[in-house]
Amino acid sequence: MANLYNSEGYFSPTEYEAFTRIEKDERAARIAANYRPLVYICSPYSGDTDHNTEMAKKYSRFALEQHCIPFAPHLLFPQFMDDNDPQERETAMFMNMVLLGRCEELWVFGEKYSAGMRQEIKKAKYKGMKIRYFTEEMEVRA
Repeated sequence: MANLYNSEGYFSPTEYEAFTRIEKDERAARIAANYRPLVYICSPYSGDTDHNTEMAKKYSRFALEQHCIPFAPHLLFPQFMDDNDPQERETAMFMNMVLLGRCEELWVFGEKYSAGMRQEIKKAKYKGMKIRYFTEEMEVRA
């Protein structure tokens, strides 16, 4: 930790400033090395929910392996909400939009977009978020 006095006890503001900058740079480097952006996983849920849930897990794992923090609400909310109940689905979509706003990027998987996915993409575009598109095999789409 930087000190205004040098090892001999003399007041040394120049050394203090230099060591303070070094400590600040080292702290920033440690933070950057551990930084993981929060990414919203956008993939189908409705329809074949068993298959789509397994795919969302794979997409989340893929994001984790890319040094990101994945957030896939369609893996969380169906645990305690009924996607077939129109009111609960509307509530879940509202919560999705709130949480999407907390993420840095939207990662879209697959070629076919559900109505919910289209809403999420529209919201991300409106907010100017970075959107990345991937195939179902997790390859970057052009």
